[in-house]
Amino acid sequence: MSDWRERTDASLDWLVNASAVQRILASLTALVFAVLVGTVLVFVSGFVADCSDPFIYIPGVGYGCYNPVEMYGTMINGAFGSLTALGRTLQETTLLLFTGLSVAVAFRAGLFNIGTQGQMVLGALAAALTVIALGDVVPATIVGALVVIPVGIVVGALVGGFWGMIPGVMKAYADAHEVITTIMLNFVATGIAFWAVQNHVGNLETDSVQTHSIPELARLPATISGARFSIYALLGALLIAVGIYLLYTRTVLGYELRTSGIQETAAEYGGVNAKRNIVTSMTLSGALGGVAGAIYVTMIQYRWQAGIPALGFDGIAVSILAGNNPLGVIPAALLFGGMKTGSVAVDLSLGVPNELVEVLRGLIILFIAMPEFFRMLGKRAGYGGGEAE
Repeated sequence: MSDWRERTDASLDWLVNASAVQRILASLTALVFAVLVGTVLVFVSGFVADCSDPFIYIPGVGYGCYNPVEMYGTMINGAFGSLTALGRTLQETTLLLFTGLSVAVAFRAGLFNIGTQGQMVLGALAAALTVIALGDVVPATIVGALVVIPVGIVVGALVGGFWGMIPGVMKAYADAHEVITTIMLNFVATGIAFWAVQNHVGNLETDSVQTHSIPELARLPATISGARFSIYALLGALLIAVGIYLLYTRTVLGYELRTSGIQETAAEYGGVNAKRNIVTSMTLSGALGGVAGAIYVTMIQYRWQAGIPALGFDGIAVSILAGNNPLGVIPAALLFGGMKTGSVAVDLSLGVPNELVEVLRGLIILFIAMPEFFRMLGKRAGYGGGEAE
């Protein structure tokens, strides 16, 4: 038992003190293991499935339906094999960048924003209604687009920020746990948006719960044919990621935001208004969720429609994969976006059950996240020569 404890302590010490290169190598090693485990799982699953065109036969075992190599190849090709595939991957990546950053901002402050989905839903609706209204009064020119699109995104950020501020205020001044409040507010946000569109601000000429289409000048121009990906949205997301990284690592405000959520008492002892900074962190997190909703409307859907994908919850996985590092969110969002796009190709081309594809995606996420997860636990427990949080 003593040897096991010593090895565990040594491993946690190494993880906490690992350099950026070592952490990247650990993630790549985890990715290889995830692929190997997934390969075995796919191969074995093929022997209990029914298929008309098996790829292998093993005497005494039976026919195998699924070829793991073909499956992974199709997934990669579906994500990056053509310009159109790349465009769709970058399309997903852009949205996941915003939602991942939204979650990471809260996590960096020691807070848990599980409400990015609700902030995104309301931000998307606010942005849609804003650009539809402005489209009636602003000339349909490039200058008009330069006014309408930014205003729509700002309004989405304001509404998302307000919805994120609510659990922040409840956490700071009523000690209500933000996990509970943000989860509950997701349902409230979805209900408010659905009711408003269905009864008041929607397109009553259709049976679907949706708004009118946004005007052409409010649509972000597609960069790659066959996809609605816009390079402007991606560049904006990258700039925001860099800006948030600099905020938390190079400014006094960023230091105060981090310490207020993690050690409120110590922060207040040092002269920091911890309660105000908790509200600020949740507001900033919500604002990024609102921006994700605005980009979804102006780049993807071109209207608000019920059934917005669960990108807010995907952002939680992206942030965990990135270790809550704003710069790490960039490759994590690309990986997650590529897996989502590639999974669609597997489902359409090979007829592999979507549940099995989801399991493979989950394995990859789990294996890659584990080293960073244990590093965070070790850091909180005081390993690596640091103080326990």
